Amino acid sequence: MGQVHYDRGNQLYQAMLDQRMIYSCAYWKNAPDLDAAQQAKIELICRKLDIQPGMRILDIGCGWGGMAQYIAEHYGVEVVGLTVSKQQAELARERCRALPVDIRLQDYRDIRESFDRIFSVGMFEHVGQKNYRTYLETVRRCLKDTGRFLLHTIGSNQSQVRTEPWIETYIFPNSMLPSAKQITAAIEDLFILEDWHSFGPDYDKTLMAWFYNFNRHWPELKQIYDESFYRLWKYYLLSCAGGFRARKNQLWQILLSPTGIRGTYYAPR
Repeated sequence: MGQVHYDRGNQLYQAMLDQRMIYSCAYWKNAPDLDAAQQAKIELICRKLDIQPGMRILDIGCGWGGMAQYIAEHYGVEVVGLTVSKQQAELARERCRALPVDIRLQDYRDIRESFDRIFSVGMFEHVGQKNYRTYLETVRRCLKDTGRFLLHTIGSNQSQVRTEPWIETYIFPNSMLPSAKQITAAIEDLFILEDWHSFGPDYDKTLMAWFYNFNRHWPELKQIYDESFYRLWKYYLLSCAGGFRARKNQLWQILLSPTGIRGTYYAPR
């Protein structure tokens, strides 16, 4: 899946990301900086999901636990977070210590429990088109009939079966960007589509903020990484920013429900 990328070293991601270490597109509407934009993204997800105290939440692809930690602290809920990265799991458990958060080193396909809400942020890109239906069937199996599921993913303008060769080789092995057609085919007969929110240009700003942090902290990071890694990572961040700026890549938040939300759903923005 993506554990090779995420196990490159926690020092790298601590230097590059925001204070909560959220490694996905931020939401820059009214946000002055990266920390505020990532918090705005978490709050946006919570409003779309209508998270209430006492709920049990599943975070598929929980990363370093930043979202699980925030939601447990601010919304009075219990969170189960899944990751396949050992380094992520270790730091996430440390961050969420003393909170009702269970961080598991576990494949999403192995979970068979019931949840009020499920979200997945920046993980669907590692699933692969052959597994899209299995992924959505797993979510449906674990989600209560009255629940909601939010999928936050990078998207492609065309349906593909593999990713760009350089990204595949050097950055995200076995990754693939889904198209809208592939996603809607996978949700058919499983979910009601409640909302589809596109804000890809915000990923351009996010990636540039990450590059600024990475470049600023390079004097410390070069004690761990060599110059060839600097060139590799710089090209990765800046080329991806260019892809979103050119609208070659998209960023979608898709809200799904098993049987339909009662009444008219007015999606937060």
